[in-house]
This record gives sequence, C-alpha cells and structure tokens, in this order.
Amino acid sequence: MEIKVLGTGCARCKSLEKVTTKAVNELNLDATVEKVEDIQKIMEYAVMCTPALVINEKVVVSGQVPKISAVKELLTNNL
Repeated sequence: MEIKVLGTGCARCKSLEKVTTKAVNELNLDATVEKVEDIQKIMEYAVMCTPALVINEKVVVSGQVPKISAVKELLTNNL
C-alpha cells in the first residue's frame, strides 16, 4: 500500500503524517508513508486544501486532520 501525506509543512500537515504513521503501525500494515511537500506535485492531485491523504493514488481526505480511528477505517477500506 502506498500512502502519501500532501502538505507544505504546516502543523496540521505534520499532525496528519503523525496520525497516519501511527495508524499504519497499529494496524501492522505493509505500507509506506511518504510526505509530499512540493507544491507542484500536490497540484497534480487537484487538491485545493491541505493537508490531504492519498491512498494508492486516490485522494481520500483533504483539508482536515481526521482522528486516528477514521484514518484506520480509510486504510482498511482501501486495502
């Protein structure tokens, strides 16, 4: 599973990366979490609000930091 956290480095972006990494570890998933800060690459996903969470090249969250339970649900639904 390929997971990307899109954001320029603000506190909310860092928080989403932290929550996502924790969810991956708690679920014991074989996944990589990549932080994407390049604005050009973020624009390729047509994301208007950051932070955003991308799972297997599909934007599943934009403009918010969901709770860990919601991230876990998104991850298991996109296995």
